[in-house]
Amino acid sequence: MRIALSQLNYHIGNFEFNCSKIIDAIERAKRENCQLIVFAELAVCGYPPLDFLDYNDFIKRCLSAINTIASSCKGITAIVGGPSVNPELNGKNIFNSAYVLSDGKIIHTAAKTLLPTYDVFDEYRWFESGKNNSCITIDNTKIALTVCEDLWNMGDDPLYTSWPMEVLQKEQPEIIINIAASPFNYLHAGDRKEILKKNIHTYQLPLIYVNQVGAHTDILFDGGSLIYNEKGNLLAEGKYFEEDFLVCDFNNKKITVSDHKPSSGTNDHYAWIHDALVMGVRDYFAKMGFKKAILGLSGGIDSALVTVLAARALGTDNVHAVMMPSEFSSSHSVSDSEQLVRNLGVSSEILPIKDLYQSFTSTLAEDFMGLPFNVTEENLQARIRGVLLMALSNKFGYILLNTSNKSELAVGYGTLYGDMCGGISVIGDLYKTEVFALCNYINRETEIIPGGILTKPPSAELRHDQKDSDSLPPYEILDRILFQYIEKALGPDEIIKAGNDKDLVLRILRMVNNNEYKRFQTPPILRISPKAFGRGRRMPLVAKYLG
Repeated sequence: MRIALSQLNYHIGNFEFNCSKIIDAIERAKRENCQLIVFAELAVCGYPPLDFLDYNDFIKRCLSAINTIASSCKGITAIVGGPSVNPELNGKNIFNSAYVLSDGKIIHTAAKTLLPTYDVFDEYRWFESGKNNSCITIDNTKIALTVCEDLWNMGDDPLYTSWPMEVLQKEQPEIIINIAASPFNYLHAGDRKEILKKNIHTYQLPLIYVNQVGAHTDILFDGGSLIYNEKGNLLAEGKYFEEDFLVCDFNNKKITVSDHKPSSGTNDHYAWIHDALVMGVRDYFAKMGFKKAILGLSGGIDSALVTVLAARALGTDNVHAVMMPSEFSSSHSVSDSEQLVRNLGVSSEILPIKDLYQSFTSTLAEDFMGLPFNVTEENLQARIRGVLLMALSNKFGYILLNTSNKSELAVGYGTLYGDMCGGISVIGDLYKTEVFALCNYINRETEIIPGGILTKPPSAELRHDQKDSDSLPPYEILDRILFQYIEKALGPDEIIKAGNDKDLVLRILRMVNNNEYKRFQTPPILRISPKAFGRGRRMPLVAKYLG
């Protein structure tokens, strides 16, 4: 049997678009003499559709799309992910299923058993857990068909007494096929391979894994579909952050790949992150129907990085950078920004805010009489810049890119309705030290980001001689403590025992907890870490964890 793996970029709820891509892939598979083609989890509607799944009309459209795709499956069988109706009166109304389509109709469904409810996942909100799945025979080959997490936990949880593969293996399948919607984070590709190889070694079966690719607002899918033989040797690997089409042959219980592609991915940590963020920006704009981006270019490293990523995602003609110097801005902030603009070829303009700032302070002079300059005046500058950027966005149809990093968002070092505004947060899941590292990756062959931006001490430039270090500990220390608290979920005592200063740890953790209300109002953040701010980290706004 000749099998095709179709790794596609879907658009949530865009049934005509998704069906067209799926049917085009089916026709290609026919031309390449394939008997079976496999698509990703919830391919028909895109993943994750969230509360669209509560709409009966949405489910009807999913089923209609499945039937449309089935009509193209003549002379070939397709496995396509989509919601299916639960015929029982108990439980949720739908399953997360893999449909098997052949001879113009649905011949089998396999419902996902293990529904994830961690991090960005909350599948049990909409889906019922599948039961009584069985193997499917296609072209005289018995297949254990599974959906994503059904291969991830192999019996370590005592709440489950039978695991999907433990049930399916009793029917003596010859191959495992797993359809998935497995989001990217910089650790996940390695974890994914390890768990798949664990299944192969346990059941002594070859395995085909099909993932989707593309970005759905904050959640990024990296692709990387996989073909393994029964010994756990990787025979082919789909492209990362791109659509791909792989073909293999399965005969006499052996899987082979003539076009040998053991790996198309890189092991460079920052290459992964770079490609993920570029894809995230590109897909956000394409799927929202926008083309042009605007951002404030301050002369600092964060806005410089976002400008580069945006130019690579959207093209230089579609990025507009606005420099808004104040009386506190250094001359090299403007000159460095102008050099970056020349290096990239994006459009730009300068809108000084000195007069606007003085107008605000003059209007407020009576109210502020006798009071010292403080964060209020600093925030005024950030909000003036936000107003200017949003005005240009409204007038010319730009999407404003937010340039806040994860370190700033964590401790509240940002201004609501000022530098925290925007349509999408591009680097909000990158700590400041990671921002520097990614910029150095971008500059690895030639200087794109001017050296002056990389070497000057970080500063918001909202008062004379201001530096971030006036308010925050050094970023290498801050980021280490933040990582232990956010990504590793360690408590204060554990972080202190790891060798960190007690007073500093408590101070940082209080800042994190006290600024949850700010993060609640931030734009969606492109997720590249195991624990990003947003839907994968849900904290109470009004709480007291530390004294």
